[in-house]
Amino acid sequence: LQYLILAGNLKCALNSPLFFLFPYHCRSLAGLKMFTELEELVVDNNLLGNDLQLPRLPNLHTLTLNKNQISFQGNHSPPALLEHLADVTPSLEYLSLLGNEACPNQLVSPDKDEDDYQRYRYFVLYKLPQLKFLDTRKVTRKEVMEAQARGAFMKVVKPKSEAAGSESHPLPYTPLPRGSRDAKTHKGVFAKCRYIYYGKHSEGNRFIRNDQL
Repeated sequence: LQYLILAGNLKCALNSPLFFLFPYHCRSLAGLKMFTELEELVVDNNLLGNDLQLPRLPNLHTLTLNKNQISFQGNHSPPALLEHLADVTPSLEYLSLLGNEACPNQLVSPDKDEDDYQRYRYFVLYKLPQLKFLDTRKVTRKEVMEAQARGAFMKVVKPKSEAAGSESHPLPYTPLPRGSRDAKTHKGVFAKCRYIYYGKHSEGNRFIRNDQL
């Protein structure tokens, strides 16, 4: 692990409540096991993925993982990461995942909209209900209630490309039955109708005289 600590020496660093990791393309934070008193952890602009593992940090209340490689693809998933954070950071109140594929923000993913982002917030708050601030917004009471009610079903998954799927795996069905596409192979259905028309309410009968019947 390569990192730069904003402290005068190692002794001060071990007791420092703030840890700032400069962009060093780090893929692991295993070296943080010595920093048990951390309260704020900033690890933006690195290569941290869904398999991120943190030591138990009971005092950590702020964690920013902006612009890393956290996504919904691969063997590990954000739900497992969120469950891991809930276990090892019980005091976490501020979390930011902006710039990751897992966070469907319009600034990073133009194909996403506000509804996608709101579903993402509900899902994260369902896993981490103690959060008071997520990304750039304060968590509202309404969001917490909605997350408790429907957050488990709000996981945002990036669908596969429709064009790629149609080329490699053609659809096993067609919109219409094959027989109905050819006029020569027309098929019809004959059945009895239960409704019987007697003509009692026909408007046309008003214009016919009795001598014309």
